[in-house]
Amino acid sequence: MKNKLLLLVLASFTVLNLFSQTFTTSNLPIFIIETENGQEIVDEPKRTAHLGVIWNGDGATNHINNPFNDYDGQIGIEIRGSSSQWFPKNNFAMETQNIDGSSNDVSVLGFPKENDWILHGPYSDKTLMRNALAFTLASWIMPYAPRVRYCEVIINGDYRGVYVFTEKIKRDKNRVDISKLDPDENTGDDVTGGYIIKFDKFDGAVSDGFPSAYPAMPGGQPGGTIYQYHYPKPDEITSAQKTYIQNYIADFEDIMGSSNFADPINGYRSILDVESVINMIFVQEISRNVDGYRLSTYMHKDRDSVDNRLHLGPVWDFNLGFSNVDYCIGPDFKGWAIDFNQVCPGDFWVVHFWWNKLFNEPTFVKEMKERWFELRAGVYSDDHILHLVDSLETMLQQPAQRNFQRWPTLNEYVWPNPVVTGSYHGEVLRMRTWLSDRLDWMDGAMAELVDTVEIVEPPIGGLKVRPTLFTDEVNFWMDVVGYQRVSLEIYDAMGRQVHFEKGFFSAKKVVRLKWDASQLPIGIYFYRVKIGEAPTKSGKLVKY
Repeated sequence: MKNKLLLLVLASFTVLNLFSQTFTTSNLPIFIIETENGQEIVDEPKRTAHLGVIWNGDGATNHINNPFNDYDGQIGIEIRGSSSQWFPKNNFAMETQNIDGSSNDVSVLGFPKENDWILHGPYSDKTLMRNALAFTLASWIMPYAPRVRYCEVIINGDYRGVYVFTEKIKRDKNRVDISKLDPDENTGDDVTGGYIIKFDKFDGAVSDGFPSAYPAMPGGQPGGTIYQYHYPKPDEITSAQKTYIQNYIADFEDIMGSSNFADPINGYRSILDVESVINMIFVQEISRNVDGYRLSTYMHKDRDSVDNRLHLGPVWDFNLGFSNVDYCIGPDFKGWAIDFNQVCPGDFWVVHFWWNKLFNEPTFVKEMKERWFELRAGVYSDDHILHLVDSLETMLQQPAQRNFQRWPTLNEYVWPNPVVTGSYHGEVLRMRTWLSDRLDWMDGAMAELVDTVEIVEPPIGGLKVRPTLFTDEVNFWMDVVGYQRVSLEIYDAMGRQVHFEKGFFSAKKVVRLKWDASQLPIGIYFYRVKIGEAPTKSGKLVKY
């Protein structure tokens, strides 16, 4: 069968010659798909097809005449997506199958073994990289984000352009790593997990989820937000499991809707994994994703015996992020995506109420700010993020030329492009400039968020450090009893001492030591303060 299909492909060169040069080689993996009897791929049911993948490894050239050395077998394939189905370049969902049509868990392009895959074909995103960029940014800070690898795709002899091969969001030890929930697990600890639910568009099938008992925003009507079942699937989840997850979300929303939702013991921290929320916010806000928080927004819960908290993630769908939108929030790099309801009042799909409650809660804000500037000194630095963009552009230079010869959109408006640059480099450069401006804006806007948490004054012999999130200097206030020696040591993240001072101070005198860090780079620092014979006090500082 492989040789027969290969002959079909070779015989199709006249079809492939859609541009100035015949497509024969690529620095990307090559996917060759042949459906049974050349059937057109549709949105359900899946068509049976053969997939051959040519991949000679990173840095190697892949030739269309090479054998199918990465995958050579049967698949089921169908069109996927919502608004993207209107584009001529389709997205596809694929299942790797055995010859009898059963699921076949295999590794494709080095990904962990599974059977459900996505071929994402960027069309309105003329950089070809917005989803790949967002998924990669998420992978730097989240336990899991869909893995991505670029490829070029041929279907029934027709060259289809550059695609992003990625993983479908599902429960799996190498994807969303939560407990498996079988149909016979309906009581006790078994029924408590795991679940994946989401906010997303739906076609009126509320039975595939359940409405919130709270209005999405103040003054609205309850029930406007639907939590949709993703795992177990709507046609597989049992009545007992539905009851459990609905009651769990009701308890969560009752906490979020209460006046003491920020209580450190019984408030949102008792039922919500804060780090996952912060990480989700960062990816949505860096991209200023117009669909963020309200569509393609996933959350999951494991079994209580593992973790009883709700976790946000994984991330999904950033085609309209990174300034690829001409409506509502538009292409401006300023402004919070989480404020969508105020910027775009009247939209049917809204940001649910508890997002903004968290974004304005001082303790949450304080933790989020510290995490932001810690990341900005590391994996989220300008250099690291912009280098990723540059690396993707370099890799895609030749494939992008073929893609836009197949789909000549560079000089055309494709909904919802805010700008038409006329060239691939122009599209990437525009996004890159926007992204740099966006990161700078977020630094300033993040620093200005209110995080006024009441600080208890230190007792005699105590220490007060302000601010711990700083730009130039930090003040260390100490209450000294008697005639005591005081020392202050500060170290950078590499353990190198960057400041040391000491002195002797007399009875009941409030001492202030000021550390001037204006000449030091942004990053994480650690202090050690010794007051007399009292135990050494230490802590973390973040310069931004």
